[in-house]
Amino acid sequence: MRAVTWQGVRTVSVEEVPDPGILEPTDAVIRVTSTAICGSDLHLYEVLGPFMTPGDVIGHEPMGVVEEVGAGVTAVRAGDRVVVPFTVSCGSCAMCSVGLQSQCETTQVTEHGTGAALLGYSALYGQLPGGQAEYLRVPCADYGLMRVAKDLPEENYLFLSDILPTAWQAVRYADVPEGGTLTVLGLGPVGQLCARVGRHRGSRVIAVDPVPERRAMAERHGIEVLDLDEDVAGTIRERTQGRGPDAVVDAVGMEAQDSPVAGLAQKIAGTLPDGLARPLMEHAGVDRLAALHTAIDVVRRGGTLSLAGVYGGAASPMPLLRMFDKQIQLRMGQCNVRAWTDDLLPLVEDPADPLGVGDLVTHRLPLEDAAAGYDLFQRKQDGCIKVVLDPTIPPTPRREG
Repeated sequence: MRAVTWQGVRTVSVEEVPDPGILEPTDAVIRVTSTAICGSDLHLYEVLGPFMTPGDVIGHEPMGVVEEVGAGVTAVRAGDRVVVPFTVSCGSCAMCSVGLQSQCETTQVTEHGTGAALLGYSALYGQLPGGQAEYLRVPCADYGLMRVAKDLPEENYLFLSDILPTAWQAVRYADVPEGGTLTVLGLGPVGQLCARVGRHRGSRVIAVDPVPERRAMAERHGIEVLDLDEDVAGTIRERTQGRGPDAVVDAVGMEAQDSPVAGLAQKIAGTLPDGLARPLMEHAGVDRLAALHTAIDVVRRGGTLSLAGVYGGAASPMPLLRMFDKQIQLRMGQCNVRAWTDDLLPLVEDPADPLGVGDLVTHRLPLEDAAAGYDLFQRKQDGCIKVVLDPTIPPTPRREG
């Protein structure tokens, strides 16, 4: 089959790899019909090279049609249309039973002391082949696979794999009081959905991003927007009686753009030999913390910070005196995808599209054009906000000469 493979820092390519098969009775194999590029994939593209091996199949936002199931799978069968959560969880262990599927005790990657295994996401999380491919093996399929209707567009359902429950969890964790104000930092795909979820749940939402196309998209959904060049903290306080918002969602994470120190640290970590780079990543602070520090500054006293963006530094400095003095609550964590399915499925199937899932994808490309898609997304060019790869679209013809 054809699949998107990691080959090095800022280098992915579509290669011929072995077809997946049933390895355990609880496995299923699906034929992928849509698979998105996630902001977290850019961390593999830029930062987490020390935990990658050339040839790793990447991607963790897929959906498709079940081709084959193991003997122990009874909840789905061949021909079912399904969404695949990026977290691999059993549904029955102590962690899954309390809604913490991202900490699943059955699939935890104990070698690295991390939580549940993730599809297509480095040795830190199990090094399972990912979903940017024609076919995908799905472990724990009985619990993980979500059956969906066959008569609605794929964009209605695709984001249930990761970014929509991630946004929903981030806003729930933000715990905005009724009629309160939520600030969202970063309007990439997760930030867009955080803003819409906050608005849907009755909050006033003020969002911040430097990219005009991202701000314009958010405005279409009733979100107040600010450019990063503005006095963000001062303007938000002016709009919130001088206090600041009740909660802030940081949807930026460890992106190194516009941060020379973090960018250099990440570049060094990404290019050192693995034996040197892994300890640096595991024990040093290599994050860009501008967004997090802005969140701490902006949020009102007694407010809540919710981290939706992923951070990777093991020793990134935090202004604990300021946080303690302001009595800030801080919540974070990998998304517990299946904990939110029952809340979200009716919303994505609602003809009114209350979360605007039909207005997020800006680029739909053939799987073979994955390298161009990654480059567009990473550079934020051509108005790119969300890229979906389609293994069923024929490759773009190449010009000669």
